[in-house]
Amino acid sequence: MEKDKKLAQVFHYDLYGKRNEKYSFLLNNTLQTVPWQQLEFEDDNYFFVPKNFELKEEYEKGFKIDDLFPINSCGIKTQRDDASIKFIKKECEAIKSDFINLSNQELSQKYGFVDVRDWNINDARKDLQINNIIADKIHYRPFDIRFMNYTGKTKGVMGYPRYDIMKHFINGENVGVVLSRQFGSHKHFICFITDQPIEISSQPFAPYSVFPLYLYPDAAALISNEQRKPNLNEKIVAEIAQRSGLRFTIEKEATKKTFAPMDVLDYVYAVLHSPNYRERYKEFLKIDFPRVPYPEDAKTFWKLVKSGERLRRLHLMEGVVPLPNVANFPIVGSNEVEKLEHTNGKVYINATQYFDHVPPDVWIFFIGGYQPAQKWLKDRKGRTLNFDEIQHYQKIVVVLKETIKIMAQLSEPQS
Repeated sequence: MEKDKKLAQVFHYDLYGKRNEKYSFLLNNTLQTVPWQQLEFEDDNYFFVPKNFELKEEYEKGFKIDDLFPINSCGIKTQRDDASIKFIKKECEAIKSDFINLSNQELSQKYGFVDVRDWNINDARKDLQINNIIADKIHYRPFDIRFMNYTGKTKGVMGYPRYDIMKHFINGENVGVVLSRQFGSHKHFICFITDQPIEISSQPFAPYSVFPLYLYPDAAALISNEQRKPNLNEKIVAEIAQRSGLRFTIEKEATKKTFAPMDVLDYVYAVLHSPNYRERYKEFLKIDFPRVPYPEDAKTFWKLVKSGERLRRLHLMEGVVPLPNVANFPIVGSNEVEKLEHTNGKVYINATQYFDHVPPDVWIFFIGGYQPAQKWLKDRKGRTLNFDEIQHYQKIVVVLKETIKIMAQLSEPQS
């Protein structure tokens, strides 16, 4: 007898309220009396909560990010961050020396290392004994560049160094958009920029993926002066050119009649930072990498490119300097980060010292699952901030203030 291939019916009901109210509802209802909502399923998605996909046809007219940047990957997965990533370079040099010179037992006793899946002390030791460090900086969290021992070898000092992608940030100057496949609603929308290799992130959401703008040859090929090439889908770029009435060129030209690879990235970066975009397509952004609408015309394209460029440079901290009356650090003391508290615009790092003029909207601002104005300091609890680190935090506050301002402008009509 042929089996019935029809899908099962699925019903949903949300019960909100205090515990006693919920108990009362359950005691006074049965499966037959609960006002269930029957769920309608899409062919490619089977959710167990109600979804509003009315804008699906409109949304799918845009291009997918992973189609635009076809070469992409999750970030580096170390398996043990503490074995290869440190705050300062000297700490990396010290642990490298220990891996080379100490026994497995001594390493385990000194650092508390235990073997885990795809990482063990012995393979980490062999990696650092045999292979050279080919990169030493990593974009660990938003605005948090740390140092690392990176050889590029899989299941060595790092579990998954993702060399096939990260080499494009090691072998030449580059930028890449950082996104996640899921959780794209409101404050948890994961969108950032990097010019360094990135870590996969330990936040409680989908992992970070990086989409490099340029592809570089391997180091050996650089000797022959082989040029970098854009990591862009030619069909999508041709469609952008057709709709905008502009001509695509690999190298930037001083004319508004042509656009270059960086302009494409800046356009995308601006769209993804638009609060209107995030709100309108929030249901779809929770499911997969985002789709970006094509530009309506050249005027709209260039306006968004300009905003995207400002955001890109800000988030890479290009030319950012501390400003008067923004996160100034007026009290002399130990500079040790002990207990954080934000009150009346002051961010206390210990009982007496604080950063002043840190607005509440900056303090709570999210990039992905992180609040950078808080996270950067929390990660340094127990450490003493030096002059450069104090200035770096002041720059973070400047950048977040300006980001909030630009995002508000992006909410305005683009005509």
